Amino acid sequence: MIKTDRIHPNNWLAMLVIFVAITGTGTSNADQAGNITIAALTSWLEAYGDAWESRDPDKAAVLFSSNSSYQVTPYEKAHIGQNGVRRYWAGVTENQRNVQFQSQALSVTGNSGIAHWSAKFDVEPDGTRIELDGIFVLEFDQNGKCRRLREWWHLRSEGAEAGSQK
Repeated sequence: MIKTDRIHPNNWLAMLVIFVAITGTGTSNADQAGNITIAALTSWLEAYGDAWESRDPDKAAVLFSSNSSYQVTPYEKAHIGQNGVRRYWAGVTENQRNVQFQSQALSVTGNSGIAHWSAKFDVEPDGTRIELDGIFVLEFDQNGKCRRLREWWHLRSEGAEAGSQK
């Protein structure tokens, strides 16, 4: 049995190791009814990255189901449905420029996946350079749309003082 009471809450890497230990390595591309594959998760992440790099709220919204939940941080209220995602993305990406997004699918089990991601962008008008590094925990519906996104991320900024930018 894994003792989770000894893991510091900010240690996302330890949480990832526990997740992979419980769910397996996720290397199978077997296409079972209702299950997501590593290939499908990778494709979804590429579309997510394209939406972010192009700062296109509509491209982002179509990746999610009509009743989806998009939770940016554990303590922030979730954005609900495609319209909630669209509104969130329209606001949060408005002042981002030169966005670069990278991701790696780490594991899948059933209809859930976990991925590591990172992003860099400049914030207008002051030119602050933001770097984010995070983890997604995702659940998908039978059509490959994300029905629940939860993320944890860390921010590093260069230049003028930056607030929460994602």
